[in-house]
Parts: sequence; C-alpha cells; structure tokens
Amino acid sequence: MIVGTCFLRLHLPGSRSLKDKRKVVVSLCDRLRRRFRVSVAEIADLDLWDATTLGVACVAAREDVCRKLLHELICWMDGAGPYEVVEATVEIT
Repeated sequence: MIVGTCFLRLHLPGSRSLKDKRKVVVSLCDRLRRRFRVSVAEIADLDLWDATTLGVACVAAREDVCRKLLHELICWMDGAGPYEVVEATVEIT
C-alpha cells in the first residue's frame, strides 16, 4: 500500500474575513473530494483570513498512481478558483 500526501499553501486575495475564507475552503475541499476521491483537511493558518494550508491524502497500490493523481490535482487547482497556489509539496510513503 502506497500513501501519497500533498501539502498545499494557498493565498486567498479576495477574502476579507474568516467567513469569506471559510466559504472558499469548504467549497474547494468538497470539490477535491468529489473530483479526485482524496481526503482533504485544512491543517494550518486557521486564523488567517487570506491564507490557508490544506493537507491532501490518497492511497494506491502503486507509487506512480499516487504521483499522477496528486500532480493532476495540483495542475487542476492552478486554474480552479479564487486563490493562488503558493506552494505544493508531495510526499510518497
């Protein structure tokens, strides 16, 4: 069993409050779960209204499947919403 994780640091330029941020984060997490069948959670920057860090996890039988899925997820995120991907780190274990 191979576990792939991805840490995504996002900048939310249109967010003016924690309520605005929450709308974007909840919507994005739901879309990632549905589209890529991954586990997603907001893991850092909980009190910042213009930034967040998401943790994404997937499980597969082969390493290349995890890498491909997480690469596709990152590419999709680059044009999917009102945020900017500042940093994306992938780890395979």
